[in-house]
Amino acid sequence: LPGCLLYTRTGSAPHLTRDTLQAVGGVPAVAQLTLPTLAELHEVLEEYKEGAAKFIGMPDTVLYCSLHDPVTPCPSGYNTNKTVSLWGNSGRMEITASKFMDIQRAIQPDWFQCISDGDTISGEAGRKRAKKSVDRSLSFLDVCLQLLEESPELQGSVMFGAIEGGDILEERLRSARETAKRPVGGFLLDGFQGCAMAKETKLKLIASVTAELPEDKPRIIHGVGKPDEVLECIERGVDIFESFFPFQVTERGCALVFSYDCHPDPEAAVLKQNGAQDLEKNGAEEDQDEISRADPEMTPFEIFLKDKRYQDDFGPLLEGCTCYCCQRHTRAYVHHLLVTNELLAGVLLMMHNFQHYFSFFRAIRDALRDNKLDQLKKLLSRQALQGPANAKPGQ
Repeated sequence: LPGCLLYTRTGSAPHLTRDTLQAVGGVPAVAQLTLPTLAELHEVLEEYKEGAAKFIGMPDTVLYCSLHDPVTPCPSGYNTNKTVSLWGNSGRMEITASKFMDIQRAIQPDWFQCISDGDTISGEAGRKRAKKSVDRSLSFLDVCLQLLEESPELQGSVMFGAIEGGDILEERLRSARETAKRPVGGFLLDGFQGCAMAKETKLKLIASVTAELPEDKPRIIHGVGKPDEVLECIERGVDIFESFFPFQVTERGCALVFSYDCHPDPEAAVLKQNGAQDLEKNGAEEDQDEISRADPEMTPFEIFLKDKRYQDDFGPLLEGCTCYCCQRHTRAYVHHLLVTNELLAGVLLMMHNFQHYFSFFRAIRDALRDNKLDQLKKLLSRQALQGPANAKPGQ
């Protein structure tokens, strides 16, 4: 730790087959399944009896089942004292704590998030709603812990208790203390998805909550994926993240090109970075507005390969990258695939973006080991302000 989960849709990494996923370096040992997709398979899995891992062809992978898909927005206002609403392909599903545990018995995951009321993300939830989210989540947790004890199929499974409470500090602390008193295997920091909560508030709440939790149990956070935000959360005690961010980057027709290598000689690194940026700055500034208009969600850590300036760029997506795509193909080729809507574009971009993101987490672990997290943070902050450089992984 810290590490990330492999983001999947019903057990498949988006755009990738099992074989193409094997060509990606550094794939995490834990895959994230999302309950809405599996709830629709509940009857099939119940009849199958051998659990989701074997059913989806990943018998040796540790599976973590989350309540929601981090990429799919959940409409607000549909949770009650007895039920939580899930949103899948077939629309809305209302599930109770006992129905939730029935589904988990069929899935037989290694880890799973307990059902909880996390509907406080909108930024409009007041103190009363935050209190209600904590009360409901603790009530769900007690029912599920009781059912977990009575379920032989789930004896090897670890339940993660959700910390709720919106942006109200007292409620977050109450949720953390009460959840920590119960026999859960880990903790999920929920309700920090999206941009509704101010960054300072978010970071202060995360730091306050993790201070209340025992150090020997893992802490997962949902909805945080941007590299600079990941580092800020790690500094505040978060252990495990999702990997939906590279999928979102792929869906935008973009490639991750941010640098995460802490150079022993920062001066040389700055010179190289500046030199590399000059290469890309020719014509980059006037195109920046055009790209932002193309996708307002785009971050400074990626390049938009549909842009016409890449049509005759015969370099790899990222100089020095060892992924399948960068070793065999060029920016111009991926640009061509994107503008002609070829399915291969998603496959190649997903392979690159996943490998780059997983390598970033390895770099974080190395930086922690070598006491260089501050250097890594400065490197990413600089890139967050300057935008993507046409850089090598080691710049």
